Amino acid sequence: MIEVKNISKNYGPVPAVKDISFTVEKGHIYGFLGPNGAGKSTTMNMITGCLAATSGEITIDGHDIYGEAIEAKRHIGYLPEQPPLYTDMTPFEYLSFVGRAKGLSKSELYDQMETVMEKTGITDVADRLIRNLSKGYKQRVGIAQAILGDPDVIILDEPTVGLDPIQIVEIRQLIQELGQSHTVILSSHILQEISAVCDWVIMISKGRIVASDSMENLLANASAAGSIQLETEADEPMVQKALENIAGVKNLAFSKKGNRLLVTVTVEEGTQPGDDIFMALRRENLPVLSMTDGAGQGALEDLFIQLAGESLDAGAAYAADKAAKKEKKEKQAPVGESPLGSAYYDNSADEPATNDEKDADAYESLFEEKEEEDQ
Repeated sequence: MIEVKNISKNYGPVPAVKDISFTVEKGHIYGFLGPNGAGKSTTMNMITGCLAATSGEITIDGHDIYGEAIEAKRHIGYLPEQPPLYTDMTPFEYLSFVGRAKGLSKSELYDQMETVMEKTGITDVADRLIRNLSKGYKQRVGIAQAILGDPDVIILDEPTVGLDPIQIVEIRQLIQELGQSHTVILSSHILQEISAVCDWVIMISKGRIVASDSMENLLANASAAGSIQLETEADEPMVQKALENIAGVKNLAFSKKGNRLLVTVTVEEGTQPGDDIFMALRRENLPVLSMTDGAGQGALEDLFIQLAGESLDAGAAYAADKAAKKEKKEKQAPVGESPLGSAYYDNSADEPATNDEKDADAYESLFEEKEEEDQ
């Protein structure tokens, strides 16, 4: 459906996305996951044709997004992080405008408007001004314009930003419903959101793809060396004896919670001894008050932090380097001259900067602004 080949995006000398490739197939909900500033929004904007790539190729259903833009974009519905709403219109007026812009005929326009308003739950507010709607309803109007025209692929960039918990649950349910009839690409830096609705995850860090796999496989890999949490009223020696010879049990750690014993069972990689542990305790008549898998979501969070750590470290180093350059530039400024005044000085030499160096700094500032927008 969508094929991305070796796309890169540079802001001057600063790379935002570095030679990434992936394929989006029909019938899946894809999660595009990464920390703030990793390049998610930049990639979404390139896929939708809103931003030109520095290099690489993007095709939508066989149509090049730049060479055959109109045909390619017929297959895409897009909700940017900031919904493109005209707040002096009502949802009905706005969707009518968007439908005409998408080339829908009058007969099919109103049928589709009725369908998308019902699907997104905005029928009751169709005649209210958009500026008077809550954040959640504005987000729903944004999704409605994205799915108007029944596109094959729906791309949602941070669709739950700024919503309250109830609204977040409602939007997630809506995304899952859309996934039954559309291919959905969901961009987010929130792991819980991706794991709740997506069946395939693409992790991006520092402008590069660091993982691309099904949610099931990622969870399995992340949980390879996991743990099991037990709560019992049995004595520590009895639990130790019951579990010490079970295959897959690597280590036991004990702590007390009132008159209850808490047991953390570290399991070996590739093993799942949960059933054996439960049956062993049952055979010894040791009461199990609770038993939970300590892997799963927690392990996936650890994997995400591990893969994104390089990006976060690089961001801190980049900020420190900028601060050092600024301090050096201020020290080099002539007496009576502002560091940002007419005497524009280089970061590393006591001579005026060249035009190329000025352009590089200007691009760097532009990239920083873009990073702030992504955040």
